[in-house]
Formats: sequence, structure tokens, C-alpha cells
Amino acid sequence: MSLLDIVGLAALMERTEGKAEIAVASVDGPVALNHPDLVGASIRELPGNRKASCSIADSVACTHGTFVAGILSARRGSIAPAICPGCTLFLRPIFAEAANGNGQMPSATPEELADAIYASVDAGARVINLSAALVQPSWKGDRRLQESLDYAARRGVITVAAAGNQGMVGSSTITSHSWVIPVAACNGQGWPLRQSNLGGSIGRRGLSAPGENVTSLGTNGEPRTFGGTSAAAPFVTGAIALLWSEFPGASAIQVKLAVTHAGTRRRTTIAPPILNAWAAYRAMASAHSGRSLS
Repeated sequence: MSLLDIVGLAALMERTEGKAEIAVASVDGPVALNHPDLVGASIRELPGNRKASCSIADSVACTHGTFVAGILSARRGSIAPAICPGCTLFLRPIFAEAANGNGQMPSATPEELADAIYASVDAGARVINLSAALVQPSWKGDRRLQESLDYAARRGVITVAAAGNQGMVGSSTITSHSWVIPVAACNGQGWPLRQSNLGGSIGRRGLSAPGENVTSLGTNGEPRTFGGTSAAAPFVTGAIALLWSEFPGASAIQVKLAVTHAGTRRRTTIAPPILNAWAAYRAMASAHSGRSLS
């Protein structure tokens, strides 16, 4: 069974590649826009302090951003999952490029992340993918981040965020926010990975998605295999984009409830249920009676 089958995406992807009017914002690193499997994709750079294209191809920021972009927007038939290449991808890089990095996931301040969320919402994103670790926490920074997430909620923009890879039980300003969908990482059998953060808010409002041996685009012409919650989050983001493409008139709360609750049982644990994109589609099709369930 493929990773896409595990989360019910294969069937949904047979129906649609997504629609250009559904914009997905990737708040991450810059992307190797000259990659052959991204050529032709609808990708738009949002104004910010960092360029959307890579200047140092082997930097951790570039490899991370390109990997996530491949999961979302690579051409169908490529090595990457390529969930919603028909949608528009907004790039709002927040990670600095540095040669000879230590291989750790790049990080950003709460203020940088908040600015990127505001910019993504104002640009017209329908869903925001956050695969970011935070540094330099502060009361002022956390408050601004909270306000940016509130802003996204008021504007009907769904925020999907990696739960984190510290192997902790608990929550952060992001994963505890009532509108955010936190994403934990699971293996091919659906079991949570040891390094994936879990917690009450993650279990109640979040989802699990593949975060082990995920293969997507690399920056050197070779595929890259990666893991963790930052690899899992775009599976959920891509599913939301496809659902909105099929049901463009649906409200954000309808899409959010469908993707987080369809096919799941009552939530009582710190580990969230696995994404079931096909069950979410069927739930929305049932609510929109003009759609076939086949």
C-alpha cells in the first residue's frame, strides 16, 4: 500500500489535480523553481524578506522548501506525491539559506512566521502549510503569532502545521490554537513515530499523516527521502486543497470538519487519527447532494 493509499488520497487524486483558483501557501524555505518536475506549475512568489528561488541549492532551507513543494505541486507521475499540482502554490520563504548547514531543520522567529501568515492570507491563500520550527520565543512574538492565526481564522483560511519532532507531549502557540490543524507523523502502518510530538490539542483537533521514508523532489536532480512532521503536514494541506477544488463553494469550517472528523471515532487520546481524504470527500459529497459518491 502506498503512502497516498494510507491516507485515502489516491482515490481523491484520481478525480482532480486541483484547481488554480485554490491557492496553497507554503511558509517554508525557498524552492528550486528550475526543477523539471515543477516547470509549468502555477507558482507565485509573495513579497517578503527572502527570495522564493534558491541561491544555495544544497542549503537545508532550499532542500526543505523544495521537498515540501514537491509533495504539493510536482507534476503527476514524478517521484514526489504531487498531490495538488493544479492548484496555485504561493511561496513565502522564512528560512535563511546557509551553506554547510548542520542538517537540522531550519527555524524562524514567531514574528517572521506571523508576518508570513498575514501575507499569505492577504494574498488570497485558502490553506497555509506551516512546516516550521520556532526559535527565540517571547511574549511579544507569541502574541503576534497568536494574532496572525486569529486573523487567518477570521478570514476563513485553514492553517495546517507540523506538530514538531521533539518527541514531546504538549503543545505550542501554534498547535494549541483552536483553528489550526496540527499534524503528527506516522509510519506505513499508521503508528505514531517516536519523534513526533503528541498532546491533548493535537489529539483532539489534529491528524496523522505519513512521516517516514517520504520521497519527494531534491535540489540536485536526485530524489530526496525525508521524514518527520514537516513531511506529514503537506499531505493534509494537499487533501484540503483538493477538497476545496471539488467543492469551491464550501465554507472553511465545512472543509475543516470534513477533513478532521470524517471516518474518525471520538477523540480521547493524545495521538490524532490518520487522515482519510476519501472519507472527507464522501462526507462533503453527501452534504452537497449534487455530487456522486462513486
